[in-house]
Amino acid sequence: MGRNKMRNCTRLVKTFAVLALSSLAAAQTQNGSWSPASMPEPGQAAARPAEPSSVPKIAIGPGDMLDVEVFDTPELSGSTRVNQSGEANLVVLGTVHLAGETPNQAARTIEEALRARGMMNDPHVSVSITEYATQGATITGEVKTPGVYPTLGSRTLTDMIALAGGPSPLAGKTVTIQHRSDPAHPLTVMLAANPRALAQQDNPVIEPGDTVTLAKSGIIYVLGAVTKGGGFLIDNNEHITLMQALSLAGGWTTVASTSHAQLIRKVPQGREEVRLDLKHIVKGKEADISVQDGDILYVPTSFGKTVGYRSVEAILTAAQNAPAYAYVY
Repeated sequence: MGRNKMRNCTRLVKTFAVLALSSLAAAQTQNGSWSPASMPEPGQAAARPAEPSSVPKIAIGPGDMLDVEVFDTPELSGSTRVNQSGEANLVVLGTVHLAGETPNQAARTIEEALRARGMMNDPHVSVSITEYATQGATITGEVKTPGVYPTLGSRTLTDMIALAGGPSPLAGKTVTIQHRSDPAHPLTVMLAANPRALAQQDNPVIEPGDTVTLAKSGIIYVLGAVTKGGGFLIDNNEHITLMQALSLAGGWTTVASTSHAQLIRKVPQGREEVRLDLKHIVKGKEADISVQDGDILYVPTSFGKTVGYRSVEAILTAAQNAPAYAYVY
């Protein structure tokens, strides 16, 4: 009788043990794959989790204030500022070079230093940047009020341009972002051409220390006997032809001398003047050449109907005083 009770107790203990192990395995499966091979050997440090890709990888730089926390070891924890050499003076450890590393990478560097110097066998360190040397981002180029603006919270590219007063009248669509964490590889972003395209706008987060530059738009001038003479803003990477430029100005008028049009272009040697017959271009007898930033297309008036511009100098003066229009496409 006593032996039967003992056997029943033994079976109950085994059953409870199996149930406990099954529950543990299920919990591990919900949080990630689990296997006995994934368990660390006795005396072996557990593997550190990889840095989440969603966390902005802002590198530590000179002048930043760091908060270093060593788990369960307050005497090794504390705040320190990174000097101009990129080194942080840590409690007991002394100086450790951390500039150029993300906070997670810096934490691993400190853990390795603590193990290498025999201070701790399995340290757990966390590092956070509590104060940036540059708390804001620099917004420059063709914005209404260039300057340094705070990046508190999650500020996107369009947020920062809005803080700087928005694009200036001469702004183009090309934005260059130089991240503080990777200045050697600037990012180029094309702004949406119209409000309807804002939903598809590439809108990266701007981080402390970044520099955002909004490029100046290119401009071409169409002057003389045209419906709406003036300067027309185009982005520098846009390619439009002579006839497209003329259409922006509403075409030539009834008093135009289309066989004596002039294209004035700035070249390294000065100014280059090209004579054009616009009607030949329309009929395909001459090539419809591309125009570029700074070009001036001048359509004179017919002789005897009215007086038009006669010299390149007069045309250049007219271009300087011409109104500018946005090129909407």
